[in-house]
Amino acid sequence: MELRTGILLLNLGSPESPGTGDVRRYLREFLSDPFVLDMPAFLRRALLELVILPFRPQRSAAAYEKIWTPEGSPLLVHSRALCAGLATALGEGYVVELGMRYGTPSIRGALIRLSGADVARILAVPLYPQYSTATTGSTLAALEAEFEEHPELPPIECLSPFFSDPGFVRAWTEVARPELESFSPDYVLFSYHGLPVRQLTNADARGGVCRPRTDCCDAIGAANRLCYRAQCFATTRAVAAALSLAPKRHCVAFQSRLGGGQWIRPYTDQVLPELAASGHRRIAVLCPTFVADCLETLEEIGIRARAQWQELGGDALHLVPCLNAHPAWVEALASRLRARA
Repeated sequence: MELRTGILLLNLGSPESPGTGDVRRYLREFLSDPFVLDMPAFLRRALLELVILPFRPQRSAAAYEKIWTPEGSPLLVHSRALCAGLATALGEGYVVELGMRYGTPSIRGALIRLSGADVARILAVPLYPQYSTATTGSTLAALEAEFEEHPELPPIECLSPFFSDPGFVRAWTEVARPELESFSPDYVLFSYHGLPVRQLTNADARGGVCRPRTDCCDAIGAANRLCYRAQCFATTRAVAAALSLAPKRHCVAFQSRLGGGQWIRPYTDQVLPELAASGHRRIAVLCPTFVADCLETLEEIGIRARAQWQELGGDALHLVPCLNAHPAWVEALASRLRARA
């Protein structure tokens, strides 16, 4: 029997339920990761145990409750649908599994299932379009740790970030174009997950200083090729060009700040008042840092940002869905994987 290729889809994860206890367990695992809270271990533990876990789980649980579906977490539901769609598109020569960095289904469980399926090798696909140490770096480190602990696993090859991959851009275009045509916004906001500036500094080859000048992220080069912020702007340029969005009709902002310190600017919740003051009334929001709708898109943008926009006097804010398991996204991933076969 001809050995097949294993495909391991990797994403961040979500709680088992919107209950406070499950959310607390998830946050403990997530925020105990030194790639996420990149500080000395004793400070991270003190922050987690004394500041975050006594208060945040209840607030986060209430947010999850607003978006939870009968089938479970939207992120997990969409990820499983993508997994199933990809398995169908690739056919019998492949085995597709899903592993989450935190929570279930775990990376370890997915690797065990792939090993049991007698695959000749594994292609790992971190589902983070833009590279960051908090997502891609952490996930690949966890994958490497599992591989070292289980040397019987077949060889593993990881696909690179796909922030301007033509298939990724084409999929976003196919998802967004009908939404924009139906909604007719007067402005489009590209909102990406935020990061502490210090994490950009660690990936910058220009001497460890982030320089967010007006032209800093206008192109990807040797110095900023691993810069998350620069990759976000590259995604925006590619998708905006494919959608024929005029430069004055769209901009980039960053959401989901956690705690204090300097985070990547501009902030989404501060850009919205500026857009309202400029006379815009109908805003469409794309979130191309996520491939699947999740808490950050459905609750933070679809509920909280929409409420903020209405309070600012705006007429409507429309959240454009993420790629989820759209056929164009399934085919884009399948094409990349077939090319590596």
